Order: sequence, then C-alpha cells, then structure tokens
Amino acid sequence: MKSLGLVGLPNAGKSTIFNALTSAGAKVEAYPFCTIDPHHGVAPVPDPRLDRLHSLFPDKKKVPATIEVVDIAGLVKGAAQGEGLGNQFLSEIRGVDAILHVVRCFEDPDVAHPTGTLDVRRDIEIVETELLLKDLETLERRRAHIKKLAQTGDKEARKELELLERLIQAVGAGTPIRALGLSVDELSRLKDLSPLTAKPVLYVANTGDEGENEHSRAVAEVARERGAGWVVIRGRLEAEVAEAAEGEEERRAFLSEWGLAESALARLARAAYELLDLVTFYTFEGPEVRAWPVRKGTTAPEAGGVIHSDFRDRFVLAEVMDLEELLAAGSDKVLREQGKITRAGRDYLVRDGDVIHFICA
Repeated sequence: MKSLGLVGLPNAGKSTIFNALTSAGAKVEAYPFCTIDPHHGVAPVPDPRLDRLHSLFPDKKKVPATIEVVDIAGLVKGAAQGEGLGNQFLSEIRGVDAILHVVRCFEDPDVAHPTGTLDVRRDIEIVETELLLKDLETLERRRAHIKKLAQTGDKEARKELELLERLIQAVGAGTPIRALGLSVDELSRLKDLSPLTAKPVLYVANTGDEGENEHSRAVAEVARERGAGWVVIRGRLEAEVAEAAEGEEERRAFLSEWGLAESALARLARAAYELLDLVTFYTFEGPEVRAWPVRKGTTAPEAGGVIHSDFRDRFVLAEVMDLEELLAAGSDKVLREQGKITRAGRDYLVRDGDVIHFICA
C-alpha cells in the first residue's frame, strides 16, 4: 500500500484534510502543534470502474484499492535544527512514498497563522527550505563517511562520493533532488538515505467553504513553475461531510449541494496515482472483485506477486481481459467465446484497466 504524508505549516489544515480523506476524526484545534504524534489512516480509493466490474459479479465482495494517509505535525522555520520538535516530524516524512504539501488558503482570525499573516509563496518556501536543509545535513554526514572509503580506492565509494558532491551542491543552492533527473542507479544509491526532497510532491490548496480563491490560484502558479501537480480542497467542508454522511452515496449527495461533483479523496487519489506513476488492474477470482494498484511498467509475474508470492514464483501465464470489452460482453465466458482474452507471458507489462486471471504451476 502506498503512503502519502500531509506536510505543511502549523494550522494549514492538515488534520482537517486527513479527516476529509479518512473519516478518522483526528483532533483539530485553532492553535499550532495540536498534532504531536502522527495520525495514520487508510482511505479506500473511489473507483467507478471497479463499481462497474462489480455489477457483473454482485454476489462477490467489492474490495477497492487503498492508500495510507499520514498526518504529520506542522513544520516551522528552524525545523531542520530541531525547532518545534522538527527532527521528530521530519523523520516521519522519510517513511512516506509521496508528500502532500498542504498550503493554507483561507483567512480566519480565530485560527492563528504561525507567522501572523497569510502569504502562500512564503509559506511554501518555509516548508521546502526546511526539507532542503535536512537533506543537506543528511548528505554531508554521508559524505564524511563515504569519503574515507573512497580514499582507500573503493570504486563504488568513489561513484557514490561523486554523486553526493553533485547533490550537495544542488541542494545547497535550493534545488530539490527530485528536480535533478537522477537515473534509476543513482536513486538506488540513495535508498538508505531516503532524502526528503527526492519524494514527489503534490500541492494541496486548502480553502474555505467558498472554494477557489486568489490564494489557491497562487498555489497553482507555484506548482506550475515547479512542474508539480496541485488540487484545491475545501477542507473543513469536506471533513464535515465525511463525518456526517453515512456511506459514499450520501456523501456524494451532500457534496453536490455545494456544487462538488466528487469528493476530495477521489480528486486526491487520482492526482496521487499520477504522481506515483501507478496503474490499476482488477481481479474477480474467488469471493472478491478487487482493484490492485501497481507501478507503470510492472510485469505480469510482479503484479501477481502483489496478490500472493506464489503468483510470482509459480507464474505460468496470465489471461488478460480489457475491462471495457469485458463490460460490453457481459461475462468472461462470452468474452472468451469472442476470442478477446489474451494469453500473456512473463514479459507482459500490465496496463491500466487490465482484468487479469493468473495461472500458476
């Protein structure tokens, strides 16, 4: 399961967004640092395609894909040096797959702003500077260690030292690691360090009940400048709806009254999938109709391994159906009679919308 970390200044609305996504009821207060220990929640990913596939097998249980959401306490200026329990909070970010940078885009005199005024660009810079400073500290510490090995003539250590020198120069100049276009090999060398600015980022503009405003438009402008994605969420409204609604149907009805066609979770999940380069395949074997997210470029045996290691280790072939063709046919039996089920081997790369039956030895 992929994990998304909610990061931002205190009182940006991270816990509110967390509640909107997970319906977990995390404590929300009008003062900084009401979140000390991170909250963890699991959110089911809304998926209309899964709903349609389930309609062919109504007696089976529908199991959507899920994402883990981590509500990490607010970062303040000086967090990289430990201000505001910064080291504790920064360490929590290392464990997530992607960062949801929550930016406050609402005015409220009853909810204190940590700097006293609302300035989207400055607020974003405060958080990102702390992430860069923490990475700089991590890289310099690693360089001091690897330099000794490189001096002994170790070829791998020399390669790593060259990479570290390049990263330290870039990060020190304010460039996040994700913007450097590192190769797969270079990224693998950094795996143990888990640098914060190597993680993909999605900006979340948290507005008031009115929705998009000048502040959220400023967030969009920053995101475009940095080649990042962004979403606008009416955090408090969506959290209240998530708490009050009984089931997804009632939630959609409440949201439609406010002119919202879909929930924050649906919008964020779609953006997060794009951010993490994920595709979804489906299965309907046994008692469940289920959605499975995997990285784009995943082979059929690797996809099978997400379900069970036997599907990877004892893989023989995969029977692959196109979801839309299956829905049009009305059953896999009819689709088979039409000759539209593909038998795929080990090199097959799973596509978004595949429905797969794995055959093992």
